[in-house]
Amino acid sequence: MADQAAPAVPANGPIPVAEQEHKVNAAKSQDINDQSAVLDTQAAEAAMKVQQKYEEERQKRLRPEGDAQYVDLDTSDEFKYYRDDPWLDERSEKVTISDNEHIKYLILGAGCGGLLYGAKLVKSGVPASEIRIIDSAGGIGGTWYWNRYPGLMCDVESYIYLPLLEDMKYMPKHKYSYGQEIRQYLNSLADKFQLSETAMYRTKINSLLWDDEHHQWKVSMNKERKDQSPLELSITTQFIFATSGLLLHPKLPGVTGIETFRGPSFHTSRWMYSVTGGSQSDPTLDKLSDKRVGIIGTGATAIQPVPHLAKYAKHLTIFQRTPSSVDTRGQQETDPKTFSSTVATHPGWWKERNLNMVRHLSDAIKPTDTNLVGDKWSQCHSYRALIGGPNGPTSMEDIPTFVASLYATDMPRAEEIRRRVDDIVNDKQTAQSLKHWYASWCKRPTFHDDYLPCFNQSNVTLVDTDGKGVDSLAATGAVVAGKEYPLDVLIFSTGFRAPLIGGPARRADMTVTGRNGKDMDAKYDESVATLHGVITHDFPNFFIPGPFQAAATANQTFAADVLSDHVAYIITQAQAKYPGQKVVIEPTREAEEMWAGEILRRSLNSAGMAGCTPSYLNGEGVMDSLPMEVKMKAARWGIWGEGLESYMNVLKQWEDDGKLEGLDVQAV
Repeated sequence: MADQAAPAVPANGPIPVAEQEHKVNAAKSQDINDQSAVLDTQAAEAAMKVQQKYEEERQKRLRPEGDAQYVDLDTSDEFKYYRDDPWLDERSEKVTISDNEHIKYLILGAGCGGLLYGAKLVKSGVPASEIRIIDSAGGIGGTWYWNRYPGLMCDVESYIYLPLLEDMKYMPKHKYSYGQEIRQYLNSLADKFQLSETAMYRTKINSLLWDDEHHQWKVSMNKERKDQSPLELSITTQFIFATSGLLLHPKLPGVTGIETFRGPSFHTSRWMYSVTGGSQSDPTLDKLSDKRVGIIGTGATAIQPVPHLAKYAKHLTIFQRTPSSVDTRGQQETDPKTFSSTVATHPGWWKERNLNMVRHLSDAIKPTDTNLVGDKWSQCHSYRALIGGPNGPTSMEDIPTFVASLYATDMPRAEEIRRRVDDIVNDKQTAQSLKHWYASWCKRPTFHDDYLPCFNQSNVTLVDTDGKGVDSLAATGAVVAGKEYPLDVLIFSTGFRAPLIGGPARRADMTVTGRNGKDMDAKYDESVATLHGVITHDFPNFFIPGPFQAAATANQTFAADVLSDHVAYIITQAQAKYPGQKVVIEPTREAEEMWAGEILRRSLNSAGMAGCTPSYLNGEGVMDSLPMEVKMKAARWGIWGEGLESYMNVLKQWEDDGKLEGLDVQAV
């Protein structure tokens, strides 16, 4: 064996061992730093390429007309038959309000929000007999009344979504409740708080007018009736609660030829089981076995009925403009033992579990926090870009770093979801088309275990319109890029009017005239101003459930729970100041301007929304094109930028103070 060469000894003698080790470690550290620098550079270059892809895909989808590119079914006479109510029953015909009647508390909307406001009033001591709920639908449920398509389930865990679970002592059947169970639950909730019997359906508010002489609201409304002309009613009320909901007005794509298609067609929010076969409880769509079915849209709604359509249709053609990000859901039945031992473990568990979810979504996890919900939603920490969170930018100079951190947080999750598409979908071209190229907060994330596998079926075709959408409809099909796809049945899964456009009056398609003839739409157009997002000057005793100048989260039921608690507190405390007397509650101009200033101070937290792909969250992309002065004005429409938990803490401090600061409360 050859001798090893001895190491050279420096002229000034051997290096001490400690110094040798130090130099070796320094060399290693430099080598690691060099490698890290290379890796960091590679990661930065990869991230830059992805964001360039995001921008390229966004540009394909931008349209100058924004939300006007759709046909709003609530304002369209030509296509009004698409909004016909297929679920009417005898209860929807009942008249529970008389002409010229005075009602103390009038709630506009019978969805989760309206029911929460009614229930919280009852819990605060208000007799249920003084409360009336009205809704334009034929029954209780809001969006859960209208949407009954096959496969419908909530994308938020049922243990945090269903309102007042502790009061109801109810255990949901699944981790993610199906639509029929949610609707039944909401009806039971209305029964428990004695809100059902006096509710009136198929009723639309036309106008609200503040009567300053008598300190009450004059209400003009129509009650639709089967085979009769509408019943016109004029009533008065002391308090109004405008809880008409966010996803209320269905829309169609603004393409030519809708009226020429000869086959049956319908919107997903008015599902026609008479055409497809099956029912809400039995999604066996047996009437489609010999039908070529088309569905336009691939958003949060479409991913749920598509697996059922693919199972039963002779052929299913899915027309896609923008793919959804589709993560796993992990649906499972609720185990009673697990529910009692790990979920409903102590009083207050529902709020605690919701706050845990809020912290995860707002990237505000405390060291002691475990992930109680433990689903893919709760792992979407970058969602704080939409709903707010702590530690946001404090100046314009901070924005680039802040936005970069949002994308850095989101990138691993987005890449994992895109890899999931490759893992599931066999055809490479189809897989590429199904990958989302936008940040997780730009469109509502979706979660489903059965959607992507559909594209491996031989009877399913994806038509990727590359951001353009369907060109037109013909008598026997849909046309994309000059090619007609033959169809026997056409389903529109094209969503709803953008919920964040317009104030409470415009969203409910009514006129609201406040003190001194002030028009509510005009006030919101001029300059949004509220106190805590729930009440605004010149509109006494008129309560608004946000979302403007309030707070939001992925689970809006929890946000509604917070707001309804706050409003119930305001009303009961105001009336306690003047027992037995009629009160008028209104914020001062100074107070609502101060609150608007607090909203503006936190508005930089929404900087990540700039550059998002078009969706209902940004007015179909129009927000980015607005002049700077308009954007600054629009910032007043924002939410509490530090997140829902921070907002709750502000409200609690205000309530604990007990002064109703900023409110002018008068006995009249």
